[in-house]
Amino acid sequence: MSDYKIITVPDPVLKQTAHAVSGVDDSLRKQMDAMLQTMYDAPGIGLAANQVGLLNRVLVMDLSRRDDDEEPNPICMANPEIIYESEQMSVMEEGCLSIPRQAADVERPAIVRVKYLDYNGKEAELEAEGLLSHCVQHEIDHLNGVLFIDYLSSLKRNMILKRVQKLKKQSLL
Repeated sequence: MSDYKIITVPDPVLKQTAHAVSGVDDSLRKQMDAMLQTMYDAPGIGLAANQVGLLNRVLVMDLSRRDDDEEPNPICMANPEIIYESEQMSVMEEGCLSIPRQAADVERPAIVRVKYLDYNGKEAELEAEGLLSHCVQHEIDHLNGVLFIDYLSSLKRNMILKRVQKLKKQSLL
């Protein structure tokens, strides 16, 4: 059981920009661990601090757990920053723990390179393509107050938001 509850649309914290952290210390590692547990419990493959009501630039991901026999392989990032985007684009269906039970195709750069502080506070870089590329861009978007539905037409975005509200009213979320 985790310490955090996942915040869902239309909560305004999801549209706010998170602030950089000064470094990674024990309290930030504790936050990362709790965020990972929250993400695993959901279950999901990525979670940004905004999604649990915190406005610091921290995200966690783990694509390994898509089937339960794989060992966990978490990636924790503080102050992630995209330093390279390919011109080639990729379209993939994305969902979001903060927009439950909804998904849509989103176009993003196919390959990105991200600079960040890792779990131990060391500078690191990650080059990502495929699902990992979409996931890291999706989570960094959260830290900038951007949701995957912001890439959709206003008609599609409003339909998704109405469906989420309906599910909430029916107590299905």
